[in-house]
Amino acid sequence: MIFQESAEAFKMAIDSMRTNKLRSLLAALGVVIGISFVILMGWVLGGLDGALEETVNLMGEDVLYVDQWDWAGGHNWRKEEYRKPITIEQANDFCSKIKSAEVAVPLSYAGGAKVKYGNNQYNGMMIQGTKSEFSNTPSGAILEGRFFSEIEEKYGSNVAVIGFGVFTTLFPDSFALNKDIRINGHKFLIIGVIKKRATYMTDFMDQRIYMPLEAFKSTFGKFNRSLNVVVKAGGKERLDEVRAETEGLMRTVRNLKPGQENDFSINETKAFEESLAAIRIAVWGIGIGMTVLSFIVGIIGIMNIMFVSVAERTKEIGIRKAIGAPRRSILIQFIIEAAVLCLAGAVISLAGCSILIYLTATILPKYVSELEFLKPFIPLNLLLIASLVSIIVGILAGLIPATRAARLNPVDALRYE
Repeated sequence: MIFQESAEAFKMAIDSMRTNKLRSLLAALGVVIGISFVILMGWVLGGLDGALEETVNLMGEDVLYVDQWDWAGGHNWRKEEYRKPITIEQANDFCSKIKSAEVAVPLSYAGGAKVKYGNNQYNGMMIQGTKSEFSNTPSGAILEGRFFSEIEEKYGSNVAVIGFGVFTTLFPDSFALNKDIRINGHKFLIIGVIKKRATYMTDFMDQRIYMPLEAFKSTFGKFNRSLNVVVKAGGKERLDEVRAETEGLMRTVRNLKPGQENDFSINETKAFEESLAAIRIAVWGIGIGMTVLSFIVGIIGIMNIMFVSVAERTKEIGIRKAIGAPRRSILIQFIIEAAVLCLAGAVISLAGCSILIYLTATILPKYVSELEFLKPFIPLNLLLIASLVSIIVGILAGLIPATRAARLNPVDALRYE
């Protein structure tokens, strides 16, 4: 019985929308805007999440970074600034003594370097000095060419391995291998290119050039800066064990007394996840506020239209009640009509967002590389959420007008002009 009433109410809702096309479209506009906000926000954040996950996988979920600074922030940076640098001797001592890690390698860095190729000069690139074992970490995975060898490391050969971002900047239309570049006036031979690791959120990871530690000292002078130590655990399940040994061994290497606070930080890829989580919360907060506002406008608009519809069909309601139609039947009729109106708004929104998303994801990344993380389709879960939300909004918008229609007195309704 209820199914038959619902089917009949659905047909009547479609007929009403066909009869009043412009009015129905304007009434659904608030829903269209609200659903569009939900879809576009979910699409962008879903792309960011996927890009971050890919970046974390490329960096290595089982990799720790011992540093003077805490990457996650939220600490007293002035206190960290006064920490003693991690020296090359301490880094080498640590790397030679750690037992639980698969790989441990020192990493020094210098920012703001001048890199020249041909007649073009680029300022502000990050240069990192390390050892040949760095090639065994996810960050050292080679796209083409090779990493420098132990012999080149020992004698400080002027060879360089460049990040993917440096490669696309210096050699957008040519090969990079066996080309000479100048770093702060020193000539280096490019022997390898690192695989692309970065996304829009972590683009800096591809803007790096790696060279042997001895060559790094010759180029940038003796170490008066703090080093990092890259520690690969050899599996996510071994992280706790390696982290514990790393902390204890670094305390020993840096001569910290029992009870004394660590003067170094052990960083993980979780720092990027936490940064994105903060951005996600801010975006969702703003988006949800705008979405709720749009839905309120949409509910008010649809509610007004439903009141008009009830007024226009008062006599029809009186006739139906006079021949025995129960309140439930009238209630279902107008609630379904409001839900169908909102669902139509969701369909319009999905169609418009699908076109916009496809064009944005297929055309713009060719000109704006930062948008490469976007997918050219709407995820299925967003389609389901949009449809469900639109139906709920329709029910809420139609509940009061439908209740009013169901409570009309048949005699008064028949007399209505």
